[in-house]
Amino acid sequence: MEQLDEVWVLGGTGRIAKRAAAMLAKNGARTVLVGRNAVRLDEAAAETGAAETLSVDDPTAMADAIRRQRPAVVVNTVGPFATTSQTLAEACLPTTSYVDIANDMTSAAAIIELDETARRHGRTLVTGAGFGVVGTEAPLTLLCDGRPAPARVRVDSAASLAIPAGTLGQAMSDTLIDMFSTSGRHVVDGRFASAPIGSSSRSLTLPDGSTVMTGAWPSADLIAAHRVSGAPEIVAATTEVPTGRVARAALPMARAALRVRGLRRLATRGLATMRLRERPMTRADSWGHASAEWPDGQTQDAWLRAGDANDFTARVLAEAALRILHGHASPGAGTPIRLLGADLVETAGGEVYLS
Repeated sequence: MEQLDEVWVLGGTGRIAKRAAAMLAKNGARTVLVGRNAVRLDEAAAETGAAETLSVDDPTAMADAIRRQRPAVVVNTVGPFATTSQTLAEACLPTTSYVDIANDMTSAAAIIELDETARRHGRTLVTGAGFGVVGTEAPLTLLCDGRPAPARVRVDSAASLAIPAGTLGQAMSDTLIDMFSTSGRHVVDGRFASAPIGSSSRSLTLPDGSTVMTGAWPSADLIAAHRVSGAPEIVAATTEVPTGRVARAALPMARAALRVRGLRRLATRGLATMRLRERPMTRADSWGHASAEWPDGQTQDAWLRAGDANDFTARVLAEAALRILHGHASPGAGTPIRLLGADLVETAGGEVYLS
Protein backbone atom coordinates (compact mmCIF):
# COMPACT_ATOMS: atom_id res chain seq x y z
CA MET A 1 0.00 0.00 0.00
CA GLU A 2 1.37 3.42 -0.94
CA GLN A 3 2.07 5.87 1.90
CA LEU A 4 1.27 9.09 0.05
CA ASP A 5 2.52 11.49 2.72
CA GLU A 6 5.45 9.55 4.21
CA VAL A 7 9.09 10.55 3.89
CA TRP A 8 11.58 7.89 4.98
CA VAL A 9 14.97 9.13 6.17
CA LEU A 10 17.51 6.32 5.79
CA GLY A 11 20.43 6.45 8.19
CA GLY A 12 18.10 8.34 10.49
CA THR A 13 20.48 8.61 13.46
CA GLY A 14 23.19 10.52 11.56
CA ARG A 15 23.83 14.22 12.13
CA ILE A 16 22.65 15.46 8.74
CA ALA A 17 19.75 12.98 8.71
CA LYS A 18 18.46 14.20 12.08
CA ARG A 19 18.69 17.84 11.06
CA ALA A 20 16.77 17.15 7.84
CA ALA A 21 14.20 14.97 9.64
CA ALA A 22 13.46 17.74 12.14
CA MET A 23 12.84 20.18 9.26
CA LEU A 24 10.61 17.68 7.47
CA ALA A 25 8.54 16.99 10.59
CA LYS A 26 8.25 20.71 11.36
CA ASN A 27 6.87 21.26 7.85
CA GLY A 28 4.17 18.62 8.25
CA ALA A 29 5.73 15.60 6.54
CA ARG A 30 5.05 12.27 8.23
CA THR A 31 8.68 11.41 8.80
CA VAL A 32 9.94 7.87 9.39
CA LEU A 33 13.51 7.29 10.60
CA VAL A 34 15.10 4.13 9.20
CA GLY A 35 18.32 2.53 10.44
CA ARG A 36 19.95 -0.35 12.28
CA ASN A 37 19.82 0.59 15.96
CA ALA A 38 16.28 0.64 17.34
CA VAL A 39 17.25 2.38 20.58
CA ARG A 40 19.13 5.18 18.83
CA LEU A 41 16.30 5.54 16.30
CA ASP A 42 13.77 6.05 19.11
CA GLU A 43 16.04 8.67 20.68
CA ALA A 44 16.40 10.43 17.33
CA ALA A 45 12.61 10.34 16.78
CA ALA A 46 12.02 12.00 20.15
CA GLU A 47 14.62 14.64 19.26
CA THR A 48 13.34 15.40 15.75
CA GLY A 49 9.59 14.89 16.03
CA ALA A 50 9.57 11.97 13.60
CA ALA A 51 6.33 10.02 13.60
CA GLU A 52 7.76 6.51 13.46
CA THR A 53 10.94 4.42 13.26
CA LEU A 54 11.86 1.30 11.33
CA SER A 55 14.83 -0.86 12.32
CA VAL A 56 16.42 -2.86 9.48
CA ASP A 57 19.81 -4.55 9.18
CA ASP A 58 21.31 -3.23 5.94
CA PRO A 59 20.59 -1.44 2.63
CA THR A 60 19.23 -4.66 1.07
CA ALA A 61 16.65 -4.92 3.84
CA MET A 62 15.89 -1.21 3.41
CA ALA A 63 15.24 -1.81 -0.29
CA ASP A 64 12.87 -4.69 0.51
CA ALA A 65 10.96 -2.52 3.00
CA ILE A 66 10.65 0.29 0.43
CA ARG A 67 9.15 -2.11 -2.12
CA ARG A 68 6.66 -3.43 0.42
CA GLN A 69 5.52 -0.19 2.05
CA ARG A 70 6.04 2.31 -0.80
CA PRO A 71 6.59 5.65 0.96
CA ALA A 72 6.16 8.84 -1.03
CA VAL A 73 9.81 9.90 -0.80
CA VAL A 74 12.98 8.15 0.37
CA VAL A 75 15.85 10.30 1.68
CA ASN A 76 19.13 8.36 1.60
CA THR A 77 22.02 9.41 3.85
CA VAL A 78 23.57 5.91 4.05
CA GLY A 79 27.09 5.71 2.63
CA PRO A 80 29.10 4.63 0.83
CA PHE A 81 26.78 5.86 -1.90
CA ALA A 82 28.67 4.03 -4.62
CA THR A 83 27.32 0.89 -2.94
CA THR A 84 23.90 1.99 -1.65
CA SER A 85 22.42 4.56 -4.02
CA GLN A 86 21.62 2.44 -7.07
CA THR A 87 20.12 -0.39 -5.00
CA LEU A 88 17.89 1.97 -3.04
CA ALA A 89 16.87 4.16 -5.98
CA GLU A 90 15.90 1.13 -8.06
CA ALA A 91 13.81 -0.15 -5.13
CA CYS A 92 11.90 3.14 -5.17
CA LEU A 93 10.64 2.79 -8.73
CA PRO A 94 7.92 2.78 -9.90
CA THR A 95 6.05 4.11 -6.84
CA THR A 96 8.46 6.24 -4.81
CA SER A 97 10.71 9.25 -5.37
CA TYR A 98 14.27 9.41 -4.05
CA VAL A 99 16.83 11.96 -2.78
CA ASP A 100 20.42 11.42 -1.64
CA ILE A 101 23.44 13.48 -0.57
CA ALA A 102 26.00 11.56 -2.64
CA ASN A 103 28.86 13.40 -4.30
CA ASP A 104 30.78 10.75 -6.21
CA MET A 105 30.73 10.05 -9.92
CA THR A 106 29.78 6.37 -9.61
CA SER A 107 26.54 6.91 -7.73
CA ALA A 108 25.58 10.05 -9.67
CA ALA A 109 25.98 8.22 -12.98
CA ALA A 110 23.93 5.28 -11.68
CA ILE A 111 21.05 7.55 -10.64
CA ILE A 112 21.08 9.52 -13.90
CA GLU A 113 20.87 6.23 -15.84
CA LEU A 114 17.39 5.83 -14.32
CA ASP A 115 16.13 9.07 -15.88
CA GLU A 116 13.94 7.50 -18.58
CA THR A 117 12.35 5.03 -16.15
CA ALA A 118 11.69 7.78 -13.60
CA ARG A 119 10.07 10.00 -16.23
CA ARG A 120 7.88 7.15 -17.42
CA HIS A 121 6.53 6.63 -13.92
CA GLY A 122 6.32 10.32 -13.03
CA ARG A 123 8.85 10.02 -10.18
CA THR A 124 11.80 12.21 -9.23
CA LEU A 125 15.24 10.85 -8.34
CA VAL A 126 17.66 13.50 -7.05
CA THR A 127 21.32 12.84 -6.36
CA GLY A 128 23.71 15.26 -4.64
CA ALA A 129 21.12 17.19 -2.60
CA GLY A 130 23.63 19.08 -0.50
CA PHE A 131 26.54 21.48 -0.63
CA GLY A 132 28.61 18.84 -2.44
CA VAL A 133 26.81 19.28 -5.79
CA VAL A 134 24.59 22.33 -5.31
CA GLY A 135 27.60 24.42 -4.29
CA THR A 136 28.93 24.37 -7.85
CA GLU A 137 25.85 23.43 -9.90
CA ALA A 138 23.98 26.57 -8.83
CA PRO A 139 26.62 29.19 -9.75
CA LEU A 140 27.41 27.40 -13.02
CA THR A 141 23.69 27.34 -13.91
CA LEU A 142 23.59 31.10 -13.31
CA LEU A 143 26.55 31.57 -15.68
CA CYS A 144 25.24 29.33 -18.46
CA ASP A 145 21.49 29.96 -18.39
CA GLY A 146 20.36 31.25 -21.79
CA ARG A 147 23.87 31.33 -23.24
CA PRO A 148 25.71 29.11 -25.74
CA ALA A 149 28.00 26.40 -24.39
CA PRO A 150 31.28 27.79 -23.05
CA ALA A 151 34.62 26.50 -24.30
CA ARG A 152 36.04 25.90 -20.83
CA VAL A 153 34.58 25.57 -17.34
CA ARG A 154 36.07 25.15 -13.89
CA VAL A 155 34.13 24.66 -10.65
CA ASP A 156 35.67 24.82 -7.17
CA SER A 157 34.18 23.70 -3.86
CA ALA A 158 35.42 25.15 -0.55
CA ALA A 159 33.32 23.72 2.26
CA SER A 160 33.56 24.98 5.82
CA LEU A 161 31.95 23.01 8.63
CA ALA A 162 32.18 22.49 12.35
CA ILE A 163 33.48 19.05 13.37
CA PRO A 164 31.99 17.59 16.56
CA ALA A 165 34.09 15.33 18.78
CA GLY A 166 33.64 11.60 18.15
CA THR A 167 34.68 8.82 15.80
CA LEU A 168 34.67 9.17 12.04
CA GLY A 169 32.28 6.22 11.62
CA GLN A 170 32.01 3.33 9.18
CA ALA A 171 29.93 5.02 6.48
CA MET A 172 32.21 8.06 6.20
CA SER A 173 35.27 5.82 6.32
CA ASP A 174 33.92 3.71 3.45
CA THR A 175 33.16 6.85 1.44
CA LEU A 176 36.64 8.32 1.90
CA ILE A 177 38.37 5.05 1.06
CA ASP A 178 36.24 4.72 -2.08
CA MET A 179 37.16 8.24 -3.18
CA PHE A 180 40.91 7.79 -2.76
CA SER A 181 40.78 4.30 -4.32
CA THR A 182 39.81 5.75 -7.70
CA SER A 183 41.69 8.00 -10.09
CA GLY A 184 40.62 11.57 -10.71
CA ARG A 185 38.60 12.73 -13.68
CA HIS A 186 38.16 15.78 -15.87
CA VAL A 187 36.48 16.46 -19.23
CA VAL A 188 38.70 16.73 -22.30
CA ASP A 189 37.31 17.13 -25.83
CA GLY A 190 33.82 16.56 -24.42
CA ARG A 191 34.70 13.21 -22.80
CA PHE A 192 35.49 12.09 -19.27
CA ALA A 193 39.18 11.27 -18.94
CA SER A 194 41.55 10.25 -16.14
CA ALA A 195 43.45 12.91 -14.23
CA PRO A 196 45.47 12.60 -11.02
CA ILE A 197 43.60 13.54 -7.86
CA GLY A 198 44.79 17.00 -6.81
CA SER A 199 45.97 17.94 -10.30
CA SER A 200 45.01 21.25 -11.98
CA SER A 201 45.65 22.79 -8.57
CA ARG A 202 45.37 26.52 -8.04
CA SER A 203 45.17 29.16 -5.36
CA LEU A 204 41.66 30.59 -5.22
CA THR A 205 40.88 33.86 -3.47
CA LEU A 206 37.42 33.69 -1.92
CA PRO A 207 35.08 36.69 -1.72
CA ASP A 208 35.79 36.95 2.02
CA GLY A 209 39.46 37.63 1.23
CA SER A 210 40.83 34.26 2.37
CA THR A 211 42.83 32.02 0.02
CA VAL A 212 42.43 28.27 -0.47
CA MET A 213 44.11 25.63 -2.63
CA THR A 214 41.86 23.45 -4.78
CA GLY A 215 42.63 20.40 -6.90
CA ALA A 216 40.75 18.07 -9.23
CA TRP A 217 38.77 15.17 -7.84
CA PRO A 218 36.31 12.52 -9.19
CA SER A 219 33.08 14.03 -7.88
CA ALA A 220 29.49 14.39 -9.00
CA ASP A 221 30.27 18.12 -9.44
CA LEU A 222 31.99 17.13 -12.69
CA ILE A 223 28.93 15.29 -13.99
CA ALA A 224 26.66 18.20 -13.04
CA ALA A 225 29.01 20.70 -14.70
CA HIS A 226 29.08 18.61 -17.88
CA ARG A 227 25.28 18.45 -18.02
CA VAL A 228 24.75 22.13 -17.17
CA SER A 229 27.37 23.66 -19.45
CA GLY A 230 28.04 21.24 -22.30
CA ALA A 231 31.60 22.60 -22.30
CA PRO A 232 34.25 20.38 -23.95
CA GLU A 233 36.87 21.22 -21.28
CA ILE A 234 35.89 20.97 -17.58
CA VAL A 235 37.71 20.70 -14.27
CA ALA A 236 35.91 20.09 -10.97
CA ALA A 237 38.10 20.88 -7.95
CA THR A 238 37.86 20.99 -4.16
CA THR A 239 39.79 21.99 -1.07
CA GLU A 240 39.28 18.44 0.27
CA VAL A 241 42.08 16.73 -1.68
CA PRO A 242 45.86 17.02 -1.30
CA THR A 243 47.45 19.35 -3.84
CA GLY A 244 51.06 19.22 -2.66
CA ARG A 245 53.58 17.50 -4.93
CA VAL A 246 54.67 14.91 -2.34
CA ALA A 247 51.13 13.94 -1.31
CA ARG A 248 50.00 13.66 -4.91
CA ALA A 249 52.97 11.45 -5.73
CA ALA A 250 51.97 9.08 -2.93
CA LEU A 251 48.34 8.69 -4.06
CA PRO A 252 48.96 6.14 -6.89
CA MET A 253 50.76 3.87 -4.41
CA ALA A 254 47.92 4.27 -1.92
CA ARG A 255 45.36 3.37 -4.60
CA ALA A 256 47.32 0.25 -5.51
CA ALA A 257 47.45 -0.80 -1.84
CA LEU A 258 43.72 -0.22 -1.38
CA ARG A 259 42.97 -2.64 -4.22
CA VAL A 260 44.24 -5.42 -1.96
CA ARG A 261 41.15 -6.57 -0.10
CA GLY A 262 42.87 -7.20 3.24
CA LEU A 263 44.66 -3.86 3.24
CA ARG A 264 41.50 -2.03 2.24
CA ARG A 265 39.59 -3.69 5.09
CA LEU A 266 42.27 -2.71 7.60
CA ALA A 267 42.38 0.87 6.33
CA THR A 268 38.60 1.20 6.47
CA ARG A 269 38.36 -0.17 10.01
CA GLY A 270 41.19 2.01 11.25
CA LEU A 271 39.73 5.15 9.71
CA ALA A 272 36.25 4.39 11.07
CA THR A 273 37.50 4.27 14.67
CA MET A 274 39.69 7.37 14.38
CA ARG A 275 38.84 9.89 17.09
CA LEU A 276 38.04 13.40 15.93
CA ARG A 277 38.59 16.46 18.06
CA GLU A 278 35.90 19.10 18.15
CA ARG A 279 36.79 21.76 15.62
CA PRO A 280 35.07 25.04 14.74
CA MET A 281 34.44 26.12 11.18
CA THR A 282 37.61 27.09 9.35
CA ARG A 283 35.80 30.04 7.75
CA ALA A 284 32.53 31.81 8.45
CA ASP A 285 31.08 30.57 5.14
CA SER A 286 31.28 27.74 2.63
CA TRP A 287 31.88 28.80 -0.95
CA GLY A 288 31.14 27.30 -4.33
CA HIS A 289 32.72 28.84 -7.42
CA ALA A 290 32.19 28.53 -11.16
CA SER A 291 34.15 30.16 -13.96
CA ALA A 292 33.46 29.93 -17.67
CA GLU A 293 35.21 31.06 -20.84
CA TRP A 294 33.30 31.27 -24.11
CA PRO A 295 34.73 30.73 -27.61
CA ASP A 296 34.83 34.51 -28.21
CA GLY A 297 37.18 34.94 -25.22
CA GLN A 298 34.58 36.36 -22.82
CA THR A 299 34.92 35.10 -19.23
CA GLN A 300 32.75 35.33 -16.14
CA ASP A 301 32.66 33.99 -12.59
CA ALA A 302 29.84 33.20 -10.17
CA TRP A 303 29.74 32.25 -6.50
CA LEU A 304 27.53 30.43 -4.04
CA ARG A 305 27.78 31.43 -0.39
CA ALA A 306 26.41 29.27 2.40
CA GLY A 307 27.18 28.84 6.09
CA ASP A 308 28.17 25.53 7.63
CA ALA A 309 28.26 23.02 4.76
CA ASN A 310 26.51 20.30 6.80
CA ASP A 311 23.73 22.67 7.88
CA PHE A 312 23.25 23.78 4.28
CA THR A 313 23.16 20.15 3.15
CA ALA A 314 20.45 19.31 5.68
CA ARG A 315 18.34 22.26 4.54
CA VAL A 316 18.76 21.38 0.84
CA LEU A 317 17.92 17.75 1.60
CA ALA A 318 14.75 18.61 3.51
CA GLU A 319 13.62 21.19 0.96
CA ALA A 320 14.22 18.74 -1.89
CA ALA A 321 12.05 16.10 -0.22
CA LEU A 322 9.31 18.64 0.54
CA ARG A 323 9.23 19.92 -3.04
CA ILE A 324 8.88 16.39 -4.35
CA LEU A 325 6.24 15.57 -1.74
CA HIS A 326 4.18 18.63 -2.71
CA GLY A 327 4.50 18.10 -6.47
CA HIS A 328 6.97 20.93 -7.11
CA ALA A 329 9.70 18.88 -8.80
CA SER A 330 10.30 17.79 -12.38
CA PRO A 331 10.02 14.05 -13.08
CA GLY A 332 13.23 12.28 -14.02
CA ALA A 333 16.62 11.59 -12.49
CA GLY A 334 19.41 14.10 -12.04
CA THR A 335 20.96 16.78 -9.87
CA PRO A 336 19.11 19.24 -7.59
CA ILE A 337 19.10 22.54 -9.49
CA ARG A 338 18.17 20.79 -12.73
CA LEU A 339 15.12 19.07 -11.20
CA LEU A 340 14.08 21.39 -8.36
CA GLY A 341 14.92 24.90 -9.57
CA ALA A 342 17.57 27.54 -8.91
CA ASP A 343 15.57 29.08 -6.06
CA LEU A 344 16.39 25.97 -4.01
CA VAL A 345 19.58 27.72 -2.86
CA GLU A 346 17.86 30.78 -1.43
CA THR A 347 15.21 28.64 0.28
CA ALA A 348 18.01 26.64 1.91
CA GLY A 349 19.69 29.80 3.21
CA GLY A 350 22.37 30.30 0.54
CA GLU A 351 23.09 33.02 -1.97
CA VAL A 352 24.23 32.85 -5.61
CA TYR A 353 25.64 35.82 -7.50
CA LEU A 354 27.80 36.89 -10.43
CA SER A 355 31.16 38.55 -9.95
